[in-house]
Amino acid sequence: MKHDVAVYAFRRVLAALVLVFSVSTAAFVLARLAPGDETTSDQIAGVDAGTIARKRERLGLDRPFLVQLADYTWGIVRLDLGESARFERPVGALVAERGANTARLAFIALLLATLIGLPIGVLTGAYPGWWVSRFLSTVSIAVLACPPLVAVLVLLYVAVSTGWVSVAPGQLLIPALALSLPVAAALERLQSQATRDAMTAPDLLAAAARGIPPARLVWVHAARQSLRPVLGVYGIVIGSLFSGSVAVEFATSWPGLGRLMFEAVQAGDVQLVAGCVFAGGMCLAAGNLVADALRALVDPRVRELA
Repeated sequence: MKHDVAVYAFRRVLAALVLVFSVSTAAFVLARLAPGDETTSDQIAGVDAGTIARKRERLGLDRPFLVQLADYTWGIVRLDLGESARFERPVGALVAERGANTARLAFIALLLATLIGLPIGVLTGAYPGWWVSRFLSTVSIAVLACPPLVAVLVLLYVAVSTGWVSVAPGQLLIPALALSLPVAAALERLQSQATRDAMTAPDLLAAAARGIPPARLVWVHAARQSLRPVLGVYGIVIGSLFSGSVAVEFATSWPGLGRLMFEAVQAGDVQLVAGCVFAGGMCLAAGNLVADALRALVDPRVRELA
């Protein structure tokens, strides 16, 4: 048993490390191959050639591409993400500061999405013919089709029109709601289908025949049995939170990783772009590890199949 757990954990951690290394290296390569570099804005501004040459030498831009790639990959191994040309600070420190803000935003959004989506999914899946379930399913589909950017614009309009919520930069509620509502709708759809499947499973039919109360049958037995397929997508859900946060953070002036990524792309700061992708890959990998651990906890058979 302990051997199975150790092998399972080792495989998942190794897969997470490969994921982080691959996405961050790919981001560096794509950003470096794109037209322009960290000195393009200086050239447009008319900075003298000597200053630009010294900057290129300091940032290592005068070296061959393969040498730059080798230095970057070795830096990943040493957890040294280089220096930001825009902010003239270590990328690791910048990413840590902004990443903490994005992680806080994503955690609140994921918590809200879970607390909203899963119970409603159990309700609509267990009682599909009830008018409340049909209404909630319709609303869920409409919200699911709404991108986070549209959601945040609607929420900002409502907040400004009513004055119920502050729209000042740094306020957490509106960006958290904008990120959580589409995710809650996706979780509701998944949980609803999983609950419907669980309700027709032989063990639940047998439990109902033994006289188990309907409420306990739905909210304990069916809910627990339907969690496994839903937990399997939590890593993807966390990835969607970080991808959606770029637009949401920009619209709400939230000082997070998404806004930093936008500023890095705008400035052509390749090291910072790759560092932001590295941080996003770390969060995605951590989310996958947590989801795998929860799935293995809910259903021990997952460890045997991994």
